[in-house]
Amino acid sequence: MRFEEEALEHADQVYQVARHMAGSREDAEELVQDTYARAFRSWRSFEPGTNMRAWLMRILTNLNIDRGRKKQRRPVEQPLEESAYSLYDRLEQAGGRSGEDEEKLIGRLSQSAIVEALADLPHDFRDVLVLVDLGDFSYQETAQILAIPVGTVMSRLHRARRLLRQSLAATVTEGNA
Repeated sequence: MRFEEEALEHADQVYQVARHMAGSREDAEELVQDTYARAFRSWRSFEPGTNMRAWLMRILTNLNIDRGRKKQRRPVEQPLEESAYSLYDRLEQAGGRSGEDEEKLIGRLSQSAIVEALADLPHDFRDVLVLVDLGDFSYQETAQILAIPVGTVMSRLHRARRLLRQSLAATVTEGNA
């Protein structure tokens, strides 16, 4: 099978996950472009019959980790732009609040506060949260993409959700002060 036929059918999903990882449209587009460039160069190493989507996401995640490491070495931070996605359903699944309290919480949070809270998560936790909760990958697929054990995926996801809830709760509390 040709690269274009198999790999490019996942472009929308790759972009969607990159958008959540990157924080800006431009960075996401660059990540996707780099992902497909690397995938094309490595096409001969792809084993037909294996999970193409997971292979592409692994490349994307590795590139994003490299990008994060470069950013850590460079102390200048770029502002985040507002995103077109909502974490409401994910907050609901994370639990810890009644439906009515949660509605009040969501009503007080701006989209930029959610994006900022997500961006402030440690890199390892954010990657797992983005892949599982926003990318709809299974624990097993996420483990393959990140090259970590499934148990590590579950523990990082639990901690990421807890840290995100705490951060968003602090944002709401600050807004009331």
